[in-house]
Amino acid sequence: MGKIILTGDRPTGRLHVGHYVGSLKRRVELQDSGEFDEIYIMIADAQALTDNADNPEKVRQNIIEVALDYLACGLDPAKSVLFIQSQIPELCEMTFYYMDLVTVSRLQRNPTVKSEIQMRNFEASIPVGFFTYPISQAADITAFKATTVPVGEDQAPMIEQTREIVHKFNSVYGDTLVEPDILLPDNKACLRLPGIDGKAKMSKSLGNCIYLSDTEAEVKKKIMSMFTDPNHLRVEDPGQVEGNPVFIYLDAFCRDGHFAEYLPDYKNLDELKAHYMRGGLGDVKVKKFLNNVLQDELRPIRERRKEIAQDIPAVYQILEEGSRNAKAKAAETLAEMKRAMKINYFEDKELIAFHKDIIRIHKTHKEFLTGSLKYLYAEYNVIGYGRFNKEAQSVILVNNNDYEVTKEVSVWYLGIPKECVLNCLMLTTSEGYSTEPKQYPVISG
Repeated sequence: MGKIILTGDRPTGRLHVGHYVGSLKRRVELQDSGEFDEIYIMIADAQALTDNADNPEKVRQNIIEVALDYLACGLDPAKSVLFIQSQIPELCEMTFYYMDLVTVSRLQRNPTVKSEIQMRNFEASIPVGFFTYPISQAADITAFKATTVPVGEDQAPMIEQTREIVHKFNSVYGDTLVEPDILLPDNKACLRLPGIDGKAKMSKSLGNCIYLSDTEAEVKKKIMSMFTDPNHLRVEDPGQVEGNPVFIYLDAFCRDGHFAEYLPDYKNLDELKAHYMRGGLGDVKVKKFLNNVLQDELRPIRERRKEIAQDIPAVYQILEEGSRNAKAKAAETLAEMKRAMKINYFEDKELIAFHKDIIRIHKTHKEFLTGSLKYLYAEYNVIGYGRFNKEAQSVILVNNNDYEVTKEVSVWYLGIPKECVLNCLMLTTSEGYSTEPKQYPVISG
């Protein structure tokens, strides 16, 4: 089995530096590593509509914004499949089947869902689509048989729920789906970048983001207004580094080389932190340093984005081709699922042949057979029909959980008159297969 990546973003706005350090930068590294056989990057517009159903234009307009951010950061359509979720109808069908495997109470316990509901003030008026989006995410991941899902820490409960759905499906229908593993950022500071206002999560809806496409002036303005240690009122005051957004950003973006170029008084970030904690280092100086660091990271992304935006039709062509390829892959997985679930009626030649050959024998013989089958149904939970094998002149009974014809293994005498020559039978009981010949009384029909 190949190594496959699936990940993506909701097109509710431009992508920000939280997306970048939490997942996007890692995606580019993984793409260029050559370690993975297939990489699928999804623009999750259908998921975005679950809480933007009354504003589809917002989602529509941001498709291109997210695509531009992807390409500007280095995602390459020659190495990764970039596609739009709503263009893959197979995902909806898979979601529908997975809904039968998940309880309402399990969805309610999902911490990501709970926090998102609270943040959006949904309370009792939660859209069903939004409430069930962990199931939709499971369809997104399993449709492409993803082995690895690179995401931020806040998405860990979603991956865990996907693994539960996969386990449940495979235990009921047989091994069909692949259980994915989560891939978190190596740098702990990148697990969840806080907003510039100090809130726990950088979020477009909270307006506390630094966007990848922000101008140099916009980035500087946002950094200089960032929340820091509220008790660090004067330069000489000792400052708190832990939980301080400015230092969390430095942990995520700063390298030792930045000090030689922008702050030569310090060798590394540890020295800068130590000075801040003992006092004598002002927030403005630290923020100016952070601005230089972040501008270095964002400048090439900003320039590439501007260049790619000169040919928007080419970007849509990339998304169209990617969606076509993604649809073909999802269709393969869905077909495998339907075969496992035994709902592939029109391609199942054995099922069609079986019902075509449903036993037709003389009325007298049928009466005896019907009576025996009724007895066997009560005793062994066997469905009440058989298949007549003209060559062997026998009747084969079929397990109620499996329509496939059971192998003729033993001579059975059911108490039916011998002239009926119904002489081969295999029963499947709740305890397993029974191969010991028995006599059963005839219960007339």
